Amino acid sequence: MRNKIKRYLDKFYRIFSNDIGIDLGTANTLVYLRGKGIVINEPSVVAVNQKTGRVVAVGAQAKEMLGRTPGHIVAVRPLIDGVISDFEVTEEMLSYLINKAQTYLKKPLRPRIVIGVPSGITSVETRAVRDAAKNAGAREVHIVEEPMAAAIGIRLPVKEPVGNMIIDIGGGTSDIAIISLNGIVCSKNVRIAGDKFNADIIFYIRNEFKILIGERTAEDLKISICAIFEGDMPTESVVRGRDLITGLPREVVITDSDIRAALINSIDHIIDAAKEVLEITPPEVLSDVMQRGAFIVGGGALISGMSELMSEMLKLPVYVADDPLTAVVRGTGAILEDIDAFEEVLIASDDEQLSPTA
Repeated sequence: MRNKIKRYLDKFYRIFSNDIGIDLGTANTLVYLRGKGIVINEPSVVAVNQKTGRVVAVGAQAKEMLGRTPGHIVAVRPLIDGVISDFEVTEEMLSYLINKAQTYLKKPLRPRIVIGVPSGITSVETRAVRDAAKNAGAREVHIVEEPMAAAIGIRLPVKEPVGNMIIDIGGGTSDIAIISLNGIVCSKNVRIAGDKFNADIIFYIRNEFKILIGERTAEDLKISICAIFEGDMPTESVVRGRDLITGLPREVVITDSDIRAALINSIDHIIDAAKEVLEITPPEVLSDVMQRGAFIVGGGALISGMSELMSEMLKLPVYVADDPLTAVVRGTGAILEDIDAFEEVLIASDDEQLSPTA
């Protein structure tokens, strides 16, 4: 009888409410709407008017304001290293994204939401994500670790007794995880990823060329000319910034070798973290990983030569997943399509952990 009622309720909610999957990233937030696919891909930036306390802009519009706002308007990133640093601003951002997503399918009931978070975050940080989503209008909130969501998103056999390795190089954190039987066997989360790469480029150009550039300029350099291995023809880009000696504007030519020199230490740290995970992986699972290889997702996967370098250093095949930027949000969407089948991969809430029947 209970199962029959549950089936009726599920059918009712499926008809009258939206199911939304969210990849709550440090750099970008992606939203998946069941029945529509990925409907939003916006930077995780919010512009706030400090005089009134009101949100001026969210997402791409707010990112355009970074470094270009008057004193009373501040463009902020409410997530740092993959976790909420400003609860109220995160709540405003989620509310904006949820409302925008629901305009595609107008249904009367509040949505059910699956959110991806970095592996190994604390219960306090998990509760903050859950509370922010509920305050933003969610009826029901489910949380999944991003490496697991990414593995589901790229259709790895996470339910089977087979070892799968995911390396998720995002904006704020890099997650390395070994997955088998709907669970994470071992994992490591390091706070070195896209934002750290940008900071490395800014620091390198400041030291080598005595020019100060902004975060957006550093990100553009990373995307346009970064390559792990030297090619036949060097690539270069003109960069404009403030001369630290004269204080006047100046431009210099930056090559791909400069970007390699800037990023090499951070990339080495990520590879060392992957080695540490492999060192504590059970032998049978490690054997599966050696045979099947590892998969890179996230923005870091798009750096030219990243998979080849990792394959060389880790001594196993490493592949870049198809459409690596959307792997996590596609995973949340797959979970929404059959949430009962993926119940084991979700992070239990405090109430579920305390319940004797959970």
